[in-house]
Amino acid sequence: MRLTEITYGSALAIEGYGPGFFRVGSHVLRGATLITPWDAGAWGGFDDLAGPLSLVGKIDVLLLGLGADIAVVPKAFRQALEDQGIGVEPMNTPAACRTYNVLLGEGRRIAAAVLAV
Repeated sequence: MRLTEITYGSALAIEGYGPGFFRVGSHVLRGATLITPWDAGAWGGFDDLAGPLSLVGKIDVLLLGLGADIAVVPKAFRQALEDQGIGVEPMNTPAACRTYNVLLGEGRRIAAAVLAV
């Protein structure tokens, strides 16, 4: 079986995560985090629409990592993004991190808003 190492070019991949943190682009970020191929920083959770809405026209899908378990996304949060053409895909945080890296490797226009586990 032949394995090929995935390269992301200059895009930021999620290199790791653990209790309360994410490692992105060799930086450790604590708490809820908004990650794009070009930047990563703190995210205020579902009360913070400004960060995700700043991605209008730059991404097609926002992966939502909802912690250790999947949960319901507040309707107003989902609706505000979908009204601007951004699809919202809720999943648990580990799945969101893995999915982000796979789609990033495919060159997809994605971002991840993840709650720490």
